[in-house]
Amino acid sequence: MKLAMPRFDQAPVLVVGDVMLDRYWHGSTSRISPEAPVPVVRVDQIEDRPGGAANVALNIAALGAPAALIGVTGQDEAADSLADSLAGAGVQTRFQRLAQQPTIVKLRVMSRHQQLLRMDFEEPFATDATALAQDVEALLGGVKVLVLSDYGKGALKNHQALIQIARARGVPVLADPKGRDFSIYRGASLITPNLHEFETIVGGCADESELVAKGAQLMRELELGALLVTRGEHGMTLLRPDQPALHLPARAREVFDVTGAGDTVISTLAAALAAGEELPQAVALANLAAGIVVGKLGTAAISAPELRRAVQREEGSERGVLSLEQLLTSIEDARAHGEKIVFTNGCFDILHAGHVTYLEQARAQGDRLVLAVNDDASVSRLKGPGRPINSVDRRMAVLAGLEAVDWVVSFSEDTPEDLLAQVKPDVLVKGGDYGIDQVVGAELVRSYGGTVKVLGLVENSSTTAIVNKILDRS
Repeated sequence: MKLAMPRFDQAPVLVVGDVMLDRYWHGSTSRISPEAPVPVVRVDQIEDRPGGAANVALNIAALGAPAALIGVTGQDEAADSLADSLAGAGVQTRFQRLAQQPTIVKLRVMSRHQQLLRMDFEEPFATDATALAQDVEALLGGVKVLVLSDYGKGALKNHQALIQIARARGVPVLADPKGRDFSIYRGASLITPNLHEFETIVGGCADESELVAKGAQLMRELELGALLVTRGEHGMTLLRPDQPALHLPARAREVFDVTGAGDTVISTLAAALAAGEELPQAVALANLAAGIVVGKLGTAAISAPELRRAVQREEGSERGVLSLEQLLTSIEDARAHGEKIVFTNGCFDILHAGHVTYLEQARAQGDRLVLAVNDDASVSRLKGPGRPINSVDRRMAVLAGLEAVDWVVSFSEDTPEDLLAQVKPDVLVKGGDYGIDQVVGAELVRSYGGTVKVLGLVENSSTTAIVNKILDRS
């Protein structure tokens, strides 16, 4: 299955559900309390993070997608903290603020990256279901996917009304379900229970075939468009009516904390579908995202650069020969990680020691080296009949194998000026006896603050000399 990074900036999503604040008290522990056999934590840091449906909206915004959130809070300091955090991330919020009830807060006491205690402050909300539906209807016209983030805390009391409002507008509905009654999600486009939640409804599943059979039955009963069962270390299973089951393995390299992993799954799914991805590709992206987030501590969001890098690893484009589109995506990701981009170009018809030394020197000018290679037609124009000796695909394959080279891309023009205008490297490097003003593209690179450098050549290393020597011996 081929994956690509979607255009999340064109994928508006509306999240409705149980909003809560995840609060963390961090501190050191060096002794046991004399009052009881418990550690004493000296709190030196307090951290607030959006949780529940708010974390779903935050994840969507972190991917670069426009996100809106409707939920219920109290009229208190916790609600203000939530609103400030979400506004700072670009999430549009519309809260029902109830004076007589507190905002849901989950307080975790942490020491040395370990959770020692969790305290929950919550009461089931007396939501005004009619007002909430009106808010949804008011915002639904500008979104492409509706997410119901249900934690069973009372914000969602009218699931069917919301699903029917969305269906009437042609907006897909994704639901992260809770509880023992899934009939409230009837008609949803997709629901995403974890294995425990799924088996609570359908009964235990001895193997995958039973899971698939019971999932198919549940989809028929609830008229679901699809069902995604998240299965922890066993990955995910996507079920669709009249189609083979799609089983995806877990992608986590190291599991540190599974808190909020379900939020990451449904947020990535929603944003990818809103961006126009097909469901299998959207699920695969969500699976990659889940593998990233479980390596983080606590409730966390993953960013678009993090997901893009995972996609690149998956597609084998982290290094090597790339298309122009892949190259520009890789450069965007590298810059998001603060890396300096170096660019050089040439024919590299017969690779020799001079080339290798030059490319190592070029790579030392920054963090990533882009090597642009003339295609066969442009080499012939520049070098004359009989050149190139090696075709462009073979030249690029050899160059991509060098440790100094990150990305190799071809170009068809006689000069790389058009490519330089798109790449906009931080450093343009050329080898030879050029003056800096003679380097093609130097003026362009300097115009936006880039650097141009000319490196010396290794003596007695020349492709032309090698070719002539071979011809003389012949």
